[in-house]
Amino acid sequence: MKKLILIFVFIILIILFYFSENLKEIAAGTAILLFGMFFLEDGFKLLSGGPVEKWLRNSTDSVLKSISFGLVSSTILQSSALVAVITISFLSTGLIGLSSGIGITLGANIGTTTGAWLISFFGLKLKISSFALPLLVFGIILVLQSNRKLKALGNVFAGIGFLFLGIHFTKEGFANYQSSIDLLQYGVPGIWGIIVYTFIGIIVTVVMQSSHASLAIILAALSTNQISYENAIGMTIGANIGSTLTPVLGSLNSNAQGKRLATAHVFFKVITSILILIFITQFIWIVDKVSFYLGLGAKDLIFKLSLFHTLFNVFGVILFIPFVPFLVKVLTKIIKQPVSEDIAQPIYLSKTSLKYPETAIPALIKESRHLFDNAFEIIAHGLNLHRQDILSDKKLKELVPRSTENMQINIDELYLKKVKLIYSKIVKYATLIQSSNLSEENSVVINKVRVANRYIIEIIKHLRNLQTNISFYSVSDNDNIKNEYNLLRLKIAKVMREIYRTEKVEDLNEQHNKLKRLQKKAKYHDVLINGKLDELIRDKKINSKMATSLMNDSALVARICEKLITIAELLYIESDSILENDELYSEEEISEFFEENAV
Repeated sequence: MKKLILIFVFIILIILFYFSENLKEIAAGTAILLFGMFFLEDGFKLLSGGPVEKWLRNSTDSVLKSISFGLVSSTILQSSALVAVITISFLSTGLIGLSSGIGITLGANIGTTTGAWLISFFGLKLKISSFALPLLVFGIILVLQSNRKLKALGNVFAGIGFLFLGIHFTKEGFANYQSSIDLLQYGVPGIWGIIVYTFIGIIVTVVMQSSHASLAIILAALSTNQISYENAIGMTIGANIGSTLTPVLGSLNSNAQGKRLATAHVFFKVITSILILIFITQFIWIVDKVSFYLGLGAKDLIFKLSLFHTLFNVFGVILFIPFVPFLVKVLTKIIKQPVSEDIAQPIYLSKTSLKYPETAIPALIKESRHLFDNAFEIIAHGLNLHRQDILSDKKLKELVPRSTENMQINIDELYLKKVKLIYSKIVKYATLIQSSNLSEENSVVINKVRVANRYIIEIIKHLRNLQTNISFYSVSDNDNIKNEYNLLRLKIAKVMREIYRTEKVEDLNEQHNKLKRLQKKAKYHDVLINGKLDELIRDKKINSKMATSLMNDSALVARICEKLITIAELLYIESDSILENDELYSEEEISEFFEENAV
């Protein structure tokens, strides 16, 4: 179907080009405009991980700060859609909240209005084609460089050059129409004209997926008197509504948070546009009054349209700010994260978050914590303990001996339901991140996270081997073996409790030191090493079968505790304070891990 539509569009264009030379120029200008937008977007994507994304995380702790960030970043990037897509990426990985994300998109809609002013002041008043050619030359030279930043800068230069060239051709095309045909005669006067051209603006922007390109065409047509001021206002309103398509498409591969933000963006654009259309007469009067005070004459239509575009978006932002908390509650209630009752799904991994290292790596870490959280439940139940008991403030020494209920869980079945799919997605996701051009520091972080995930899987396998003996001996009539197995359960539960305390403690260094002390003690959990087994056998407190089981199981518990502490360090301690322990993640181990697929 898509191929048939494409062929039909091509045929229509060929026919139109045959009958109209001027249309060729306008169409070529539009194509060059879009090409420039693609170059600009690619340039800023190559600069990802730079100041824009880092500033995002530090400047969005309130709605007003988020609006300021959106305004400035959109002014720099000259693309509210690109800012919205980046914001969806950060929102999907949990780096910012929904209210902050909405604030950024509101600010971006004000920032993007600067594009109309730039076109009005420079694009239509100066011969910008003379600036376009040098920019294209320098841009393409830089694009051919291997250095990532130079290549990004080249894309930006080339993008601006193509934008200038596209505006030039579009303006020339409309100007040439004046000598052959007056497009103004096809305009629709009055309120109905604004409404009709609003829909035309929506269609044009949806097709081009760029409100900047649409505004450039509208301003070029207005400057050559090929469209009336009122009809241009209608197209401008339509361009704002049509610009919601890109964020909506960007949210399709994101989680519920990304979809909520895209929906909020649509609400903002559509509701603001409807209100402006309802009170369009009054709003045009306001624009005329402000224009008068700014010294704009009745014939300065392109500046008045730019002013309308700015006031339109500022009005929408002021209107929406008080309703942001309410909108967050409504969207959270309506758009829920899909949950599978049978198989646990990844929460933070998405194609959207893969676009930028600043979102991809945090998403990987958060998903790894999600995996450990699922594994935590399996481990707790495998020890015949309740998760809430381990996480409570109850004394474990008293709690563990009293927890004698055999929970009879099927570890293999729970592994398939709660762990396997997430783990396989994490492995694939980490591989995709490392296939991009990462810094050495980021590569080290990913390697450590992958090792932590492997340890989670190994702990579950160890627990499967422990489960039968734990259930049997922890209720044995022999108090000596029962006490030893309760001690094994206690050691694992104690480490697991400390891991979750790591997220909440104020003094992270002290907690880190506590984990280090536990790690040093872990190897002495082995009864064969600490001499406890010899004592039990020598005093005939346990039989040979019990001794064999205890010897093997205590060694497993020692390894589980060591690996749990390593997981805590790799996933819950800040990267600059991760323990440097070559034995825990040697090159041989990491190479072996890379060769593994999902378990």
